[in-house]
Amino acid sequence: MIIERIGYSLGMLSAPEEMLSAGMEAERNANTHSLWVPESWGREAFSSLGALSQVTKRARLGSSIVSIFSRPPSTIAMSAATVDVFSNNRMIMGLGAGTPILAGNWHGSKFEYPVQRMREYIECIRLLLTGEPVSYEGKVCRIKNFKLAFKPKRQSIPVYVAAVNPRMISLSTLIADGVLLYLRPEHELRDVVATLQSERRGTDFEIASVFITSVFDKDPQKGRDKAAKTLAFYASVGKYYNRFLAENGFRKEVQEITYEYQNNGLLAASKSVPDKMLDSLAICGNREDCIKSISKFMATGITLPIIQINAIDDDAEGSIRDVFAAFNGNA
Repeated sequence: MIIERIGYSLGMLSAPEEMLSAGMEAERNANTHSLWVPESWGREAFSSLGALSQVTKRARLGSSIVSIFSRPPSTIAMSAATVDVFSNNRMIMGLGAGTPILAGNWHGSKFEYPVQRMREYIECIRLLLTGEPVSYEGKVCRIKNFKLAFKPKRQSIPVYVAAVNPRMISLSTLIADGVLLYLRPEHELRDVVATLQSERRGTDFEIASVFITSVFDKDPQKGRDKAAKTLAFYASVGKYYNRFLAENGFRKEVQEITYEYQNNGLLAASKSVPDKMLDSLAICGNREDCIKSISKFMATGITLPIIQINAIDDDAEGSIRDVFAAFNGNA
């Protein structure tokens, strides 16, 4: 199949120079739409995107995601506008609520009213990006006479909302330019895409989904093992993903994976990931396997697949090269 538009999430790459090199390599593929950098407890997203903006010229640059509990809306607006200036109008803001642990333990914020906070943040950020003075009095956000000291290159930078639960999904269709989905089994992904298509504001609303991906032609099983490790980590540690996967067909599997992780570590947990679960959630194996997988996921109706690159530890360069070869649009 020909993949016309694709994104790459580079946050799982270990070294900064590896991330920049991968970004440059990805941009050589004509079908690369965007490069994405997540933020949790590792690299800061906007500075990483700023670095990528200087070694690329065409690909859009997205945060996937920045937590709205980690910064006030004014700081997010300043950061996004700055990256947009340096990248010549290529910024996409991916915003999410994160989790109570991320908000409270790591950022000192009380995790409350996440949907209302998202609504108000997007309203505030869009007002701030006009370059005009802004005063805003909401339930969560309060701004008094704030004005950016420089004129943003664009008054409207696209905003995608990361969503797991139905309320945040519905909100994305009302106020955002797109939605960012993650770790949704194939059968459930079809259902949520159908909901989004029925509720979205217009035909240009982006339905993006990030997929755990590990491609390795030399040893396809290593690719599957690497993807299983990443999946096992999220299923065990991520409270929301743990519950979500349990509620969507994998309750017994999630319980076993979590037990192994807590008692025997990540490697043992990854060995408890059955093939059916892995194939329903991830793209992994050799190039041919991965083309079949991405074709299956794109058939659900998503408009932008985002490949979360998980490089093979003992041959990162080779596995990254296999990723770009697999999805270069000419398969």
